[in-house]
Amino acid sequence: MLTFGTAGLRGPLGPGPDAMNETTVARATAGLAAWLRDRCLGGGQVVVGRDARHGSAEFAEVTAEVLAAAGFPVLRLPEPWPTPVTAFAVRALGAVAGVQITASHNPPADNGYKVFVDGGAQLLAPADTEIERQIVAVTEPIARTPVAESDAGLLSRYLARVAQLPQRIGGPGEQADIRIALTPLHGVGGATAVQALTAAGFADLQVVAEQFTPDPDFPTVAFPNPEEPGATDLLLRLAERVDADLAVALDPDADRCALGVPTPEGWRMLRGDETGVLLADHVLRTAPPDSLVATTIVSSRLLARLAADRGARYAETLTGFKWLARAGEGLVYAYEEAIGHCVDPATVRDKDGISAAVLAADLVSRLRARGRTLIDELDDYAVRFGVHAGDQVSLRLPDQQAAAAVVNVLRTAPPRELAGIPVDYTDMAALRGRLRTDALVFAGDGLRLVVRPSGTEPKLKCYLEAIQPVSGPDELAAARSTAQQRLSELREYCRALAG
Repeated sequence: MLTFGTAGLRGPLGPGPDAMNETTVARATAGLAAWLRDRCLGGGQVVVGRDARHGSAEFAEVTAEVLAAAGFPVLRLPEPWPTPVTAFAVRALGAVAGVQITASHNPPADNGYKVFVDGGAQLLAPADTEIERQIVAVTEPIARTPVAESDAGLLSRYLARVAQLPQRIGGPGEQADIRIALTPLHGVGGATAVQALTAAGFADLQVVAEQFTPDPDFPTVAFPNPEEPGATDLLLRLAERVDADLAVALDPDADRCALGVPTPEGWRMLRGDETGVLLADHVLRTAPPDSLVATTIVSSRLLARLAADRGARYAETLTGFKWLARAGEGLVYAYEEAIGHCVDPATVRDKDGISAAVLAADLVSRLRARGRTLIDELDDYAVRFGVHAGDQVSLRLPDQQAAAAVVNVLRTAPPRELAGIPVDYTDMAALRGRLRTDALVFAGDGLRLVVRPSGTEPKLKCYLEAIQPVSGPDELAAARSTAQQRLSELREYCRALAG
């Protein structure tokens, strides 16, 4: 059977209990309903949303009807909308749970079942294994009751909240007109992003026409993930052609956001860590004293240094927004290096690519009014806090078991030196006890490598960082060169792991 992993189910479409199909979805929903009843939440409202993947409309219908037959009032959203809208709806309505049918940025043959609880946050262990036990106990037939679709004005409420971000977070200040190039990568975020940006005052939008309409086959990209090589080529060509100030790429369910920027060498996409620290600093400029910012164990160390300098608290969690959303009291911003950003935790307790795009546009417009760019800001961080050069090596393997096997080999015989630098080894699984993580951390003298198997794909993920002090602006180029050389050596080591 498919098991609950990152906040729910995810797998290939097909027959049988090891694939996504109507029977799998019905059993999962019956198990979820039983789990909710066991917690005295029976009869509470549940929100059901979906993206535009193959099977999503049918799976959302099944989910809504099984829940309704189990006695839950169901709000079945009428259109394929971004995942953050479902997370928003659960919190805004005080619903006991929400289900979004989506496989995020997985390949076209996949689909998934994402569960929100606890005020709109993702499902958290050990609830996943508890629901699995309920699913195993499900008996056939599973009752279903028809459910009409309704939006309850939720999209308008969501858009109104997002449009206020420049005033609520950016605060007063001069803003310049900017031009934005945008792609939703054939996903469901295009129309919502255009509405949100326009409502926030950013009306000069140029979209990648070939990728704007939802298409579950994702015909122009090998993998529908802005982080994958080639996925943003059309976006960057458009940005250069129209002389844009900012390029924005959303993943297919629009909960992730990647930014592209012009540089003297041409347009390039920012890494998630670069966008993360830029948005964090923007939020902290108007945040209350002693606010909390958070990121994960695989992200850059730069946010910790920035937070200390800005008088903010810093927290570090396991990977995933199911942990980040619960990082602590006073949370004003959280991000993960995989281009996930939570810029308004009071509204959406999950990553939200739409609101991140609006806040990024606000930052760029304010910087342009002062004659500055995002690259200027990143240079300033490097001089003040040191170069934090990072990268990710993602190795696609035959299956998830193969990725776990590589990690186990490293656990048994860990390297004592990387890129010529002695490193200490930390097994996060041993430290975290019952919490499921297979991450291994190797660190020493400004060098850091985290290796873990993906929780949703047959991949081994390696997160690299080289930190190099900078004595002044004139030394920045040399420091970056040294850091990049160290990264290059780490990349070669990581690629050899797949063998």
